[in-house]
Amino acid sequence: MARILEDELKKTLRHFPAAILTGPRGAGKTSLLRHLFPKASYVLVEDPDVIARVRSDPNGFLDDLKPPVILDEIQNVPELFGYIRSRIDLHPRRFGSWLITGSQEASLMKGVAESMAGRAAMFHLLPFSVRETEKVTLFRGGFPEVLDRPAVADTWFRSYIHTYLERDVRAISSIRDLATFRRFLALLASRCGQILNKTDLAGPLGVSVPTISEWLRILEVTGQIILVPPFYENFGKRLVKSPKVYFVDSGLACHLLGIETEKALKASVFLGPIFEGFVASEIIKSQIHAGKAKALYYFRDQQGLEVDFLVPQGDNRLALLEAKASRTPVPDMAKSILRLTKNIRQYAVAGYVVCRPSASKAFRTLCPGVQVVAPDRLADVIGSCPSARRQAG
Repeated sequence: MARILEDELKKTLRHFPAAILTGPRGAGKTSLLRHLFPKASYVLVEDPDVIARVRSDPNGFLDDLKPPVILDEIQNVPELFGYIRSRIDLHPRRFGSWLITGSQEASLMKGVAESMAGRAAMFHLLPFSVRETEKVTLFRGGFPEVLDRPAVADTWFRSYIHTYLERDVRAISSIRDLATFRRFLALLASRCGQILNKTDLAGPLGVSVPTISEWLRILEVTGQIILVPPFYENFGKRLVKSPKVYFVDSGLACHLLGIETEKALKASVFLGPIFEGFVASEIIKSQIHAGKAKALYYFRDQQGLEVDFLVPQGDNRLALLEAKASRTPVPDMAKSILRLTKNIRQYAVAGYVVCRPSASKAFRTLCPGVQVVAPDRLADVIGSCPSARRQAG
């Protein structure tokens, strides 16, 4: 299955010595690079023997590699960046020589900013979007392994969480009680689509609010959750200022909530919030997989007027979106969009109600100023955000 990011990645590597591809564990970073560059050498920098060798003799390790080379999960030895930089500086026009992946964006960025400024192009990859393959569903999500082997999806998710806790979480923070962190994941999944209340999360777990803040940071930098901030302009209203929280992958959210079948999801009280998170993730995927800036907000004022998502589109244009899990859109679903539109003067506004796809027309007018759109058409309505491909540093 092709990834939208492929063309942008290949084009950029004709002009940069290195590319750094971040994203959550299991999103398909390694498969993408090995598909695009089949002749490149490959080294998994998560192997204990490889880590030991890098730390004992980094120059000897690199001397044995013949570029182009894929260095997978390099966050385990960020000190390697400095040695790679020296080799790039000796041969600055050997474009596409170093293909680097990492599952921990924050720690990677620190090493990149210090060692690879101007030498590497940065990219971010999330699990498959519905635009990339029709195999993506609300229940299964978009992780490649789940889409390839849906019959063992539940086993895969259990293994994924175990690996994530043991490797990514422990690598970032010295958390001793991983069982409580695992409970935190499930509790947070039950808060999908809600405005973040750290005190509400801390109480049931018996931990402090600063601990919750740290755990949220871990989930965000490892690409597991999306924190959607409120829109920064108030349109003459007093606003709620806290972010809303979603999981990047709806399949993982379903697993954490104990939703085991499509039928159970349809009957679940979490159907609406999970679909809302699915739409949030699809919007962000459509932006970053096309090399665009991540730009997603929500609106809620203290009088209760709320619109699920706002997406600035440049040239003073703004998209307002409501996510509805129904397959039967009706004009009343656009009520919040129309109310907020009346208060907006500085933008040209387009309204959309995003519904679960059905046999009916996927893109049509719901009422004046508001259209119905299916998730796989989101890129058509938010595709003009400014470019976000960036150089290191």
